[in-house]
Amino acid sequence: MGKFLTWLIERIKQREERNKSKYISRLLTPQKFAELEKLIGCSIKNRSYYIQALMHRSFLEQHSDYDVSNERLEFLGDSVLGLAVAEFLFENFPEKDEGFLTKVRAKLVNRLALAEAAEQINLAAFLLVSKNLSNNFENGSRTVLADALEALIGAVYLDNGLDAAKEFIERILIEPNSKTGVYLIDENFKSQLLERAQASHMENPIYTVVKEEGPQHNRIFTIKVTIDGLEYGRGKGKNKKSAEQSAAKDALQLLEDKPA
Repeated sequence: MGKFLTWLIERIKQREERNKSKYISRLLTPQKFAELEKLIGCSIKNRSYYIQALMHRSFLEQHSDYDVSNERLEFLGDSVLGLAVAEFLFENFPEKDEGFLTKVRAKLVNRLALAEAAEQINLAAFLLVSKNLSNNFENGSRTVLADALEALIGAVYLDNGLDAAKEFIERILIEPNSKTGVYLIDENFKSQLLERAQASHMENPIYTVVKEEGPQHNRIFTIKVTIDGLEYGRGKGKNKKSAEQSAAKDALQLLEDKPA
């Protein structure tokens, strides 16, 4: 009886695995994998890496047979991405110091840059997400896309090695940003304002919340920035950080003609 139960349990597991495989095959068809190969620029040897990379945790909530989302591969891909970008900057800006390299790397690997790169390659067409998220994808799509791109980088690294992952990163992220040069523009207006104030022997800028508006889930903050007791700018944002940056930008425009 014990051997029979063991055999029966094993058969049930095998059937479940076959059913899972068939379901995924309907979502990620051979044509989809062929398109994915063109996207990453190399052959796919182990499909399981890419299935995991494309599986958002919301998919698991509706399909309890699956138990691994793309979060572990996202962690790995983040490290590979950081290395690839750091190496590119180190080789292409030999005269720049650590501060410059750190700032530019942060701009190249932030959520917005990754989401825009994912949108350019239409990564959303390959993702395995819940029906609810799929129907309302725009609401949280940028975070989902950024995370999925990092996971895909992790999958390419595991399947084809570091060189293939670096080539993929350079093609879809570094080269497009290098052509526009946008990533070289310093958008940290608070840092610029602080440097300007110090260079002009002024006190450090002070940021104060003037007003909070809107419902709790959609607050709008108005912040003013003062230097030496005088107001130099105001800004609005959905959080204090963005409102402070907006206020600092406003202040910098006011100080533009003021000699350092």
